[in-house]
Amino acid sequence: MTTPTAIAEDDGGEPLAELHRLAGIRKEISRAEEGQVRRARNAGYSWQAIASALGVSKQAAHRKYGRQ
Repeated sequence: MTTPTAIAEDDGGEPLAELHRLAGIRKEISRAEEGQVRRARNAGYSWQAIASALGVSKQAAHRKYGRQ
């Protein structure tokens, strides 16, 4: 897994290759976030607690993950 500092570093690589790399990281993070939200809900955490941890509103968290 890539470290946060490696995500932000610009090593002078080809811009399109870097964009592809970042898109892959974004997909990986999205899958991980979805899994953790599911785990939190299964463990009984409220949408408010999950939203707070994600830094979004309760409504935004529920809209993104509530119907899965």
